[in-house]
Amino acid sequence: QVQLVESGGGLVQAGGSLRLSCAASGRTFSKHGMGWFRQAPGKEREFVAAINWSAGSAYYADSVKGRFTIFNDNAKNTVDLQMNSLKPEDTAVYYCAVLTGSLYYSSESYGYWGQGTQVTVSS
Repeated sequence: QVQLVESGGGLVQAGGSLRLSCAASGRTFSKHGMGWFRQAPGKEREFVAAINWSAGSAYYADSVKGRFTIFNDNAKNTVDLQMNSLKPEDTAVYYCAVLTGSLYYSSESYGYWGQGTQVTVSS
């Protein structure tokens, strides 16, 4: 069993920064990696970023490339998402998930999900 807990969300002005953190417990060592998705009201869940632990590769949606960074914080045993230059369109509930398949950009490749953390970016 895997349990995920996100933290770090909140209210921030446009142009500001937030750092989200995902703490995982369970047998994540046997999985491919971790990912971040987001969902705004009335919209589909959208891929944001993912990290493949085995390959040491990171992947980003075009909408966040150059602004967001996903990385392992080994000291805290978490997977974090550093979010810079935030825009109002980044407002959403952000979810971390465990990558259990091969298609990192598809929600169907993730077998475990956290409860989500709200990110609100004001103008």
